[in-house]
Amino acid sequence: MKQVALALVGFGNVGQAFARLLMEKEQQIAQQFGYQFIVTGIVTGRHGSAISSGGISLSRALEVINRGQSLDILSEMPAPKNTLDFLFASSAEAMLETSPVNHHTGQPAIDHIKAALNKGMHAITANKGPVVHAYQELTEMAAARGKRFLFEAAVMDGAPIFSLFRGPLPCIEVHGFQGILNSCTNFILGLMENGKTFEEAVKEAQAIGIAETDPSADIDGWDAAIKVAALSTVVLGIPLKPQQVERSSIREITPEMVSEARKAGERWKVVCTARRKGKELLEASVKPQRVSAGSPLFAINGTSSYVEFHSDVLPGLGIVENNPGPNTTAYGLLADLINALRGQ
Repeated sequence: MKQVALALVGFGNVGQAFARLLMEKEQQIAQQFGYQFIVTGIVTGRHGSAISSGGISLSRALEVINRGQSLDILSEMPAPKNTLDFLFASSAEAMLETSPVNHHTGQPAIDHIKAALNKGMHAITANKGPVVHAYQELTEMAAARGKRFLFEAAVMDGAPIFSLFRGPLPCIEVHGFQGILNSCTNFILGLMENGKTFEEAVKEAQAIGIAETDPSADIDGWDAAIKVAALSTVVLGIPLKPQQVERSSIREITPEMVSEARKAGERWKVVCTARRKGKELLEASVKPQRVSAGSPLFAINGTSSYVEFHSDVLPGLGIVENNPGPNTTAYGLLADLINALRGQ
């Protein structure tokens, strides 16, 4: 049995779901892969930090957070408050990074990943920012150190998108993709089909936790744009920033527009598209559009996501993710972690 120490940067919904998943799958991981994971460090922006060379009790860490207390009480020594210092102080083999995304710069997550790689750790993230703003640099850093920089959870939670093109589909030329990549706007538009106003739909999305207090990143297309940029950068091989993606908001979609579409047998969806010809990007957009019943996008409901890739040998390869939650994203992190350790 190999013991593997982990450092967690961020312990919000996804970080906590990852902790629960580790406990749930402890026996299965040990039997299938021969790994025993211990978390030797957790650092957060608002809930304190903890370091323990023998491993932090994840059940206690979850209890501390739920009680609104600081993780400091679990630390065997004063843990550095600065994340970079924390990573250098922790003795971990892999870092799991779940800090909030910065659509415009990718920071501070990029610096977190650089620090982990420099310390000799595998760097696993659910953060889209580093993928878009520093993919080539971080990938080269990881390779130079014999480590992995992986990010399967960044776009469609645990659905295998990036890894699909890294291994199982060699010698394929992807020409583009189209899909629904933002679950919040898909949920809001679905509520509007059922008679809610835009404002009522946003409030309901906030109430169940799929929209932030400030939902503009979803509503105005920034979340979808950075996902388009990530897929373009990694899968199409054309570096792209979210600021370069043509982007439209759903704020202008009225109940009357939704009703008109339904009468015509169509639905409003926020459609994410990218197409290339050679190394030239022909289109990269995030736009509300009416789709017909013949489109695979028509049947994507609630918080589900869908992406269809178009290539030279597979004209349309689609992946659907039905109503994911934090546990789904946590699985994406766990899969990347196991694959990093196995050298895959």
